[in-house]
Amino acid sequence: MSTPTAADDPGDPRPQEPERPLASDCCESGCPICVFDLYAEQMQHYREQLAAWRARHPGAE
Repeated sequence: MSTPTAADDPGDPRPQEPERPLASDCCESGCPICVFDLYAEQMQHYREQLAAWRARHPGAE
């Protein structure tokens, strides 16, 4: 039987990295907010959430 880890905590799960859009997801028409802009924002939020999660779970990967 293995010991549960911080990553196994259902009350505070590790944040999940957003899925990167495919090159074909961009219509290349110069949209004011491109799918890649949205992805960059999601990645920034993910990095912030991951840093906070790691601070709460210092022994986790």
